[in-house]
Formats: sequence, C-alpha cells, structure tokens
Amino acid sequence: MDQTSAVRPFNVTNRSVLAIAVPMTLAFLTTPLLGLVDTAVVGQFGDAALLGGLAAGAVVFDVVFTTFNFLRSGTTGLVAQAFGRGDTLEEQAVFWRAVLVAAIAGLVLAACAPLFSLAGQWFMDAGPRVSETMGTYIHIRMLAAPFSLINYAILGYVLGRGEGNLGLAFQLILNSVNMLLSVVLGLQLGWGVAGVAWGTVGGEITAMLFGLAIVMRRFRAAPSLPRARIFNMAAFVRMMSLNRDIMIRSFSLLAAFALFTRQGAQFDTVTLAANAVLMNLFLIAAYFLDGFATAAEQLAGRAIGARAAAPFRRAVRLTLLWGFGLAGAAALIMLAYGAPLIALITTAPDVRAEADIYLAWAAFTPLSGVLAFQMDGVFIGATWSRDMRNMMLLSFVAFVIGLFMLTPIFANHGLWAALHVFLLTRGLSLFWILRQRMRTAF
Repeated sequence: MDQTSAVRPFNVTNRSVLAIAVPMTLAFLTTPLLGLVDTAVVGQFGDAALLGGLAAGAVVFDVVFTTFNFLRSGTTGLVAQAFGRGDTLEEQAVFWRAVLVAAIAGLVLAACAPLFSLAGQWFMDAGPRVSETMGTYIHIRMLAAPFSLINYAILGYVLGRGEGNLGLAFQLILNSVNMLLSVVLGLQLGWGVAGVAWGTVGGEITAMLFGLAIVMRRFRAAPSLPRARIFNMAAFVRMMSLNRDIMIRSFSLLAAFALFTRQGAQFDTVTLAANAVLMNLFLIAAYFLDGFATAAEQLAGRAIGARAAAPFRRAVRLTLLWGFGLAGAAALIMLAYGAPLIALITTAPDVRAEADIYLAWAAFTPLSGVLAFQMDGVFIGATWSRDMRNMMLLSFVAFVIGLFMLTPIFANHGLWAALHVFLLTRGLSLFWILRQRMRTAF
C-alpha cells in the first residue's frame, strides 16, 4: 500500500444502496427508453420490414459491442476495489488502461463494419428488405465504436467510485442527445433508420467529450500518476484476465438474445417485429433492476478491497431485497400497461395484435431475471469472473436445449419459455456458487 492508500471504513445501509441505485436506475432507464424512441420513430412508417431490420441491426450491434462491456463492468470492479483500499493512484491507472484498450478496439471495430454487416445479414437470414435496412443501420452506427467504448470506461470509473449522480448525468447527456437527434433526423427529416443510426453517433461523441472533461479535471487535482503505473504488467494481466472472462460472459448473453431474435425471424416478419417490441419492454424492466445490480457491484467490490466481510454480506442481502421488490412491481406494471405501450410503439395493427398475445411472457421476465442481475453485480464487483463466465455458459446451454425442445411444439410461446429458463438458470447457479465463495473470501 503506497502513501496515497488509506482504507476507508464504511457501513452498508439502505441509504447507501439507494444513493447508488436510484440515480443509476433513472440513468439505465434512459437506455431502453432510447430503444423505444428509436423503435417508435421507425414504427411511424408503418412498415414491419423496417422495424424488423432495425431490431436485427440492433442485435448485431449489441453482439459486437456488448461483448466489450467488460470495459464498463471490469473497470467498475477494479476501481471499486482500489477505492475500498484507498489506492487513488490505482483508480486512475485502471481508468487509463481501460481507455487505451477501448480506443484501439473501437478503431478496429469501426474499420470492420462491412464485415459485421455481411455476417449479420447471413446470420439473421430474414429477407432482402430486412437485410437492406439492417446493413444501413450497422454501417452508420459502427462509426461510433471508439466513442462508445471509451464511454464504457468513463462510466465504469464513475460507478466504481459509487458516484451515482454523476453516472446519471453522463447517461442523460448520452441518451437525450441520441433521442433528440434520432427524432429530428429519423422522423422530421425523413431519414428513417439511417437517421436513428446517426443520432447514436452524435450522442456517443457528445457524452465522451463531457465525460473526459469531468475526469480530466479531477485527475489534474489528484496526485500525479507515473506512466509506469499505467503499464504495470501484473495489473494489465489481471485486467485482461478479468476482461476475458467478462467478454465470454457478455458474448454468451448476447448470443442467447441473437438466437432469440433469429428464431423469431424464422416464424415470420410480423412475429419478429412483435418480439422486438416486447423485448423493449423486457429491457425497460432489466435496466430498472440494473440500478440495484450496480449498487451491488460497487459495494461488493469496495468491501472486497477493504476486506470487510460484514458490509459484503449486507450489500448482497439489501440489494437482493430491493431487487425482488422492484421486480414484482415491474411485472405488475407491465401486465397492467403493456398493451397501451405496445400501441404507442407501433402503428402496425398486425404487429400490435401479435405482441398482445405474448405480453404475459415479457411481463414476468423481471421476476425470472432479478436474481441473475443481482448476482452478476456481486460477482463483477468481487471480480469473481471465472465463476460468472462458467455459470453463463451453463445457462446458455440450458437456453439452447430449451429452444430446440420447446419451439417445435409451442412455436413463439416455446421461444419465450426458453428465455425464462435461461434467466432462471443464470440466477440460481450464481447464487449457489456465492454461498461457497462467501465462506472463503474473507
């Protein structure tokens, strides 16, 4: 421990959980709200093929970029642990390592946009008009890659320090600029899917400039960071090992969602569009719960850094209680108001009717997924990435088995049932591992 290190004693209370969870819940809710706005903008054209192309393009984008979500979650865990043991220089070093990886990876991804477009069209196999729309969306939106990944690093640093209000401000700027540009370019100027994609590029650039300005101002007032500290090989190896496991976990998660979307496309275009609408409702609930998962990340990571067993256990318990309470509330709200939301999102009567049939499946996803979200937060903060990776792979296998067993018999109902199997397997398997980890961690 160097001269800048001083362990900060702390106690986990409902207030400390809510201080992180409430602003980050509001922040994360802007992301599915953005998805709703984008879908609603394209939905106003009344063309199921455009909606399907947007959904398919978004899946391809998510498979590529959410694979790099380790730049957010890995940074959060490492910064939280450095914060817990009072190592301010390591907090800075973790941030700059993440930014370096983000910039290089982002430039490579942007250059490979045509390859991702072709691969996405081949994988989805959803018809010429859907494929054309998807290709347009991917080519434009992939230009935001370097800015998007740097924003992951910025948000990870902010959340690792438990600064929920700053995280909220960052996400509000990112998504509000994105939504505004999507409406203006996509709807008012009539650019459609291309306008929505350009809106994303503009939002990512604006947020990156804001985030870097805040972080750089803070670092100028902090102790000077030796360049050798950033390139410390042991720390880099630890970060890359953690990031590798989180990348595999994230890729498996997105692969499951991609298979879900692809299977919907195999039924027909209307089912694909209806599932896309319902998945937006699911994402609202998921991001609603992610505020408490983020609180679990920061508090669990801080407790590991401070080697404090009691705060760790209390963080797990309180975030789970809050998570389950909110999951039940989210399910009831979706059951009560899901149909009006569907009608608001799309003007296509056939898509509305199809989505109403499967609304109940989407409404119960918060209860199926809450344990998985909370356990992910705990394991990310504690940097127990190998366990998280292994249980995600197990859950993906369970999803694939459910997909092949249930969809031939129950069609789209079976597809949604397989998604619930996936969520439940993730949560229960991680909870089982956690009980063993807590006996040995401290």
